[in-house]
Amino acid sequence: MPAERSAETGAADPAVTAALAAYDRGTGRSADVVAALAAGRLLVPVVAVLDDAGGSGGIRTDKASHMATVTTTGRDGRRGLLAFTGVESMQRWDPQARPVPVPTRVAAEAALAEGADAVVVDLAGPVVFAIEAADLRALAGDPG
Repeated sequence: MPAERSAETGAADPAVTAALAAYDRGTGRSADVVAALAAGRLLVPVVAVLDDAGGSGGIRTDKASHMATVTTTGRDGRRGLLAFTGVESMQRWDPQARPVPVPTRVAAEAALAEGADAVVVDLAGPVVFAIEAADLRALAGDPG
């Protein structure tokens, strides 16, 4: 009988946190971070996007909106899908965003499907990390 998974708490995986801290100090490699991330999940933020606004009497209302994942564009023009290791780091970025836990592989697949060049992890810190190019394809299982 398979072991039951513990309930999702939204906390960052201690192995990922340790790998990111070592990478930040210069004592760990990016490959160590990718390996730690590959074994777990990321939180992909979902935010409301206004499609149509209305209003009367000086009161603005939302008539229509939809939920969307978030990408960012770097100074070099490359796009990255945002993801976070835990709720705390995601709330530093946007307290209104809703966390959707997904296996890291699924986040990598989504980034590639959206034409992103990377998955940007913990944009608001404490350690920002980008899963790029070959690592992104490897996580997604894309031989590309």
